[in-house]
Amino acid sequence: MADHPFCFAGRDFVARPSGALYWPAEGMLILSDLHLGKSQRMARRGGTLLPPFETRETLDRLAAEIQAIRPALLALLGDIFDDDAAGQALPAPERAQFDSLLSTQQSFLVAGNHDGGSGAPLLRHSGLQLRHIAAPGQGPDISGHYHPKARIAGRSRAAFLVGRDHLILPAFGHYTGGLRHDHPSLQALVPNGIAILTGQRALAIPLRYTG
Repeated sequence: MADHPFCFAGRDFVARPSGALYWPAEGMLILSDLHLGKSQRMARRGGTLLPPFETRETLDRLAAEIQAIRPALLALLGDIFDDDAAGQALPAPERAQFDSLLSTQQSFLVAGNHDGGSGAPLLRHSGLQLRHIAAPGQGPDISGHYHPKARIAGRSRAAFLVGRDHLILPAFGHYTGGLRHDHPSLQALVPNGIAILTGQRALAIPLRYTG
């Protein structure tokens, strides 16, 4: 894996190709938008039937990140489950795996708009705010929610967006879709900076807006 180290708000971070963020000075692994149980939720609501394996695959990827990094702290920045019912319907093996992963280190769960109020609304840590949804004027903060994407060589890839005040994480889960980096909502938060694309290696590109 080819990580990409970068600086945000005077602190050093590492963008992982998986979409996970590592804060070495704090020993903290940070992820957002796992959306566990999304295929089950879509089937329950009469939507598109998708292979029901994304929860297991997402948890396996989370396990691989924890194994590789061995963090002291883990922070999940909201939309951990796709909705409350998806969390309650998580199959026993996946629930046991998730609980085991949380217990491997000290873990913090931040509430997202899909989480029905479970989890903390905000985590303050070492001068930064970790939340689910950023808003102009709130920074410096680390957040998720928007599932940002950027394009290179004609291909769209999930991406970190890094600006002066806001660091926005890509969605870690599958079937999550995404919002282009130049969407007005994201331009308002990160008008200048870089996008770090995920994939086989983390690749940084300058943000360019064409109006």
